Amino acid sequence: MITDDAYPVEPWQIRETRLDLELLAQSESLFALANGHIGLRGNLDEGEPYGLPGTYLAGLFEVRSLPYAEAGFGYPEAGQTVVNVTNGKILRLLVDDEPFDVRYGDLISHERVLDLRAGTVTRHAHWRSPAGKQVRITSTRLVSLAHRSVAAIEYVVEALDQFVRVTVQSELVTNEDVPETAEDPRVAAALREPLEAIHHEGGDHGALLVHRTRGSELMMAAAMDHDVHVPGRVEVSTDVREHLARTTVICGLRPGQRLRVVKYLGYGWSSLRSRPALRDQAAAAIAGARYSGWQGLLDAQRAYLDEFWDCADVEVEGDPDCQQAVRFGLFHVLQASARAERRAIAGKGLTGTGYDGHTFWDSEGFVLPVLTYTVPQAAADALRWRASTLDLARERAALLDLQGASFPWRTIRGEECSAYWPAGTAAWHINADIAMAFERYRTVTGDDSLEIECGLEVLVETARLWMSLGHHDRHGVWHLDGVTGPDEYTAVVRDNVFTNLMAAHNLRVAADACTRHPDSSYLLGVTTEETAAWRDAADATHIPYDEELGVHPQCEGFTTLAEWDFTANTVYPLLMNEPYVRLYPAQVLKQADLVLAMQWQSHAFSPEQKARNVDYYERRTTRDSSLSACTQAVMCADVGHLELAHDYTYEAALIDLRDLHHNTRDGLHMASLAGAWTALIAGFGGLRDDEGVLSLDPHLPDGISCLRFRLRWRDFRVTVEAGHDQVTYTVRDGPEHSLTIRHAGEELVIGTSAPTTVPVQPRRPLLPTPPQPPGRGPMRRRPARPVGPTPPG
Repeated sequence: MITDDAYPVEPWQIRETRLDLELLAQSESLFALANGHIGLRGNLDEGEPYGLPGTYLAGLFEVRSLPYAEAGFGYPEAGQTVVNVTNGKILRLLVDDEPFDVRYGDLISHERVLDLRAGTVTRHAHWRSPAGKQVRITSTRLVSLAHRSVAAIEYVVEALDQFVRVTVQSELVTNEDVPETAEDPRVAAALREPLEAIHHEGGDHGALLVHRTRGSELMMAAAMDHDVHVPGRVEVSTDVREHLARTTVICGLRPGQRLRVVKYLGYGWSSLRSRPALRDQAAAAIAGARYSGWQGLLDAQRAYLDEFWDCADVEVEGDPDCQQAVRFGLFHVLQASARAERRAIAGKGLTGTGYDGHTFWDSEGFVLPVLTYTVPQAAADALRWRASTLDLARERAALLDLQGASFPWRTIRGEECSAYWPAGTAAWHINADIAMAFERYRTVTGDDSLEIECGLEVLVETARLWMSLGHHDRHGVWHLDGVTGPDEYTAVVRDNVFTNLMAAHNLRVAADACTRHPDSSYLLGVTTEETAAWRDAADATHIPYDEELGVHPQCEGFTTLAEWDFTANTVYPLLMNEPYVRLYPAQVLKQADLVLAMQWQSHAFSPEQKARNVDYYERRTTRDSSLSACTQAVMCADVGHLELAHDYTYEAALIDLRDLHHNTRDGLHMASLAGAWTALIAGFGGLRDDEGVLSLDPHLPDGISCLRFRLRWRDFRVTVEAGHDQVTYTVRDGPEHSLTIRHAGEELVIGTSAPTTVPVQPRRPLLPTPPQPPGRGPMRRRPARPVGPTPPG
């Protein structure tokens, strides 16, 4: 586990105080920079040593075959894997003729800082070469949020004790050697030299390379250019080949003199544009970066982030760990989405190759709620991307002999890439999750334009899918059979409560949207009979309930399955240590399922049902998925187990900063990072929107003295400041003078003229705090640090 002596707990930055080569791969993920279009892992400037080199462009992938030992009709035939594209981060340094390498000579000091307000990673290194020459290296790296296709690096070398000859080799490198971390050899085969050269050109201070993926035939361009500043004579030259471009800078430095190199990078890719057009796009990005200049890029980055934090910041008084972590999470969620602009938001963002770079339901279910309340334009772009894949979803549904559209369980471009039916295709709920994201965007922003533009068609086609999947029994009750809910340890079941509630919601919001837009729905072939059938199915949806136990079975019959023997089978994660043939028929959960239904469809459960359900499922949830802790935090807070909720919040927030799942090296967990926000705002802030109104009901655990957060709601900007006894709502601006919200279940009018302060309504748990499976209690947060000197005695 990563400890905070290596990464101190600080409110606005992540600081690495020493270079630990055992944690190099993890640090590369933590210090990754991206803007939703370009992603640069936090590799060292000199390129080596590395854990996993990585430069990514959102949506650029290679195809690979998905052979099956026993094929079945409708199984996907090809997978998609994110490609490590041309690396422009490399700046190799030679002091006299000895390369700067942290493994040789003496690394006297080394520090890296991810500044969450500046949007930069800064590195300071003091190195003595094997020959005894000392230099100080300072580099600052950014991926521009203001300029979609631009990244830049400022690299400064200072001579310290004697004259040195300094050589900097700035490179573009394609088809780097990448360690084979995937167990699937087909992935490694697809990514072995995935890029073929199309064009290369160079000048004195820069170069441009154009490549194309061999299988998917996607073309990309990478360009670099340099500003060089140094006292005295300097020589600059560039060598360009098919897969390598190198600009070399040579100069002499006396003690105290500095060489400063600013490297501008431009990236672009396309499946449609010609080679000249793509070349010109990269060249234009470089020209724009040079026009702005290094300081202009820094200023634009800071301005972008100032606006973001003004609308998104969360302040957690009393818990410095969660304070740092929630800002870290928000920053990376923004980086994964800000300039994605109709590309998918991957489960790992652009920080690593985990999950092959695929997007899942995590995006609509966990990431988009955060974006909708903080950066709604980024949420809209993500939804536009999903809508752009609708024709592929229709084709998938038709292949499966279903009506409407079946969106993929995992994908990069829109085709289904899941080779495991029970946890992939059968997880139909992703279609309702997408519909929910469209409806939340409309509800929260008050903007119908996205629904008119593309959302209506998605709602209609997903509703049609549910109608062809479900059926009425002889009593008129509507059922969904052969489905897998969020819990992948209970697969292909009947009437999963989460899926049924989400499907019913999908059907209702689709019918309502057709009523709002009768002309558009008519063009889609929707009739009043069809929308009536949707409403009828939604109203007749079967929601299983165990009267004897007083809980909702996760699916029909779940509470009658065999109990899992936790005394004998507790090597986690279970999916890596137990066969599915034992997991599927037992009462053991990978992640929150019924409990997630109570968060997303809160109005469908009474307070007593929530309390009993949380108590029942806490004892059976292994939390082998990173998606679970934030949901358990929300619902434990909802039913009054505030200290347990605080522990779950801590775990969700620290998943990558402490490498809790031991796979941060493969990239960051975007859903869990977003989940830290959700745990605080939906958990302790009580945020709900499933009834179309902004509903808040803050309650804080003992370890948090004040929670202050900001939201966007229908062009209003709302600040919530919650303490243990009272909460203050401030409307900073908006289209009207007042806004009606729901506080603790009651309507409350808040206005722009003055803050509104109301008491917190007491929330006492109906049941004692439940236990968890052996060894699966949440990571316990540590006590808050004392403020000021400790009193004597």
